[in-house]
Amino acid sequence: MVLKRAIAEGIGTFLLVFAGTGAILLLEGGEISWLTDVGIGLAFGVTVSLVILAIGNYSGAHINPAVTLGLWCDKQISFTHVFPYILSQCLGAIAASYTLTLLVRDHSTYGGTESHLETWQIFAIEFCITAILMFVILRVTKLSGILIPALAIGGTVAIHASAIGPFTGASMNPARTLGPALVSGQSDQLGIYVCATILGSLFAAWLNRTLFKSETEHSEAG
Repeated sequence: MVLKRAIAEGIGTFLLVFAGTGAILLLEGGEISWLTDVGIGLAFGVTVSLVILAIGNYSGAHINPAVTLGLWCDKQISFTHVFPYILSQCLGAIAASYTLTLLVRDHSTYGGTESHLETWQIFAIEFCITAILMFVILRVTKLSGILIPALAIGGTVAIHASAIGPFTGASMNPARTLGPALVSGQSDQLGIYVCATILGSLFAAWLNRTLFKSETEHSEAG
């Protein structure tokens, strides 16, 4: 069962990276920059929402190693799921990026996340937007049904990708950064993005448990 769920995660991550970074390749160089940014943000956000609707009730639709680690830290998934999920997510992202190389030849970044900002600025931005995304995930998944969580999470991704994308690429996802970095050979900043997104997610999980779980557990104990 874990293997099948991990495969679903890989497929979902493939779709996210293929659609999102594919939109970057398609829309970059547009005459109206803000329209391009919104289009890319919508590509990522809508894909996230659709993947959640498709496999959310099956594997959880993490499609993001940082989210998997955050949910594990929040004790929502078993440790036995962590490595298979992360491996499958990374393989799905890499496969998506290599697929794009078959469609677009000799591109410099293949939609990768890179920035001309200072290292600490990249780290701070990615940490913050990943923490916000993870916090939203942890809160909306408590709601009944899957439609509202899908729209809320996809909307958060779309807003971040549209507004922050021009500055850091708005990764929020180690796998999303890994795939394009490997196929383009632009991996100098990979470590920054991986560390920032994972730590941001773990911080959100800690914050969620501090603000909400402790009160719940206390009331149940009483």
